[in-house]
Amino acid sequence: MNAVFRADYYRMTGKKWGIRSWLDLITRYDLRYLLHIRSRRNVLFTLKSLRASRKYGLEILSSDIGEGLYIGHAHNINVHPQALIGKNCNLNKGCTVGRENRGKRNGAPTIGNEVWIGSNAVVVGKIVIGDDVLIAPNAYVNFDVPSHSVVMGNPGKIIPRENATEGYITYKV
Repeated sequence: MNAVFRADYYRMTGKKWGIRSWLDLITRYDLRYLLHIRSRRNVLFTLKSLRASRKYGLEILSSDIGEGLYIGHAHNINVHPQALIGKNCNLNKGCTVGRENRGKRNGAPTIGNEVWIGSNAVVVGKIVIGDDVLIAPNAYVNFDVPSHSVVMGNPGKIIPRENATEGYITYKV
C-alpha cells in the first residue's frame, strides 16, 4: 500500500492501515476506487478504476490530488483531469469540479487544503478556492473564494468565517 492511499484510508475510516483493513478494502467499493485511482501506473488498477467509474458514476480523473481525500456517499462525483485538489478535501455525492471552456475563466479549478464540497455542488472555471472553505450543497461556484469562507446558494454567496470546516473535516492527515 502506498502512503497516499493509507492517508486516504485513515480519512475514510478513522483507522490506521492494518491486517483487518483488507476486509474493509474487500467490502467497500469507495475504498477500492481510491486504491485504483492512487495506483494508476498499474494497468490492472487502471482497468478496474474504469469499471468502477461506469458502475458508480465516479469520474475522478485528476492526477494531482493531495493526500487525505475523502469521498462521501460515493456516487456521481466528477473531477476534471486538470483540476488541482489539496490535502484533506471532502467530495460528496453528485459534486462536480469541472472545466469552463470559454471566456475569462477558461480552465479548471485549483482547490486548497481542507475544503468540503457538499452534495450536488458545482465548482467550475479557472478559479482558486482557498484553504478551509465549506461549499454548501447545491452551490454554484464560478468565482475565486478566499480562505476561511462558506459559500452557499446559486449564484454563490461568500460568507467569511474562521474555522469554516470545523466539524466537517475529520481525521486530518
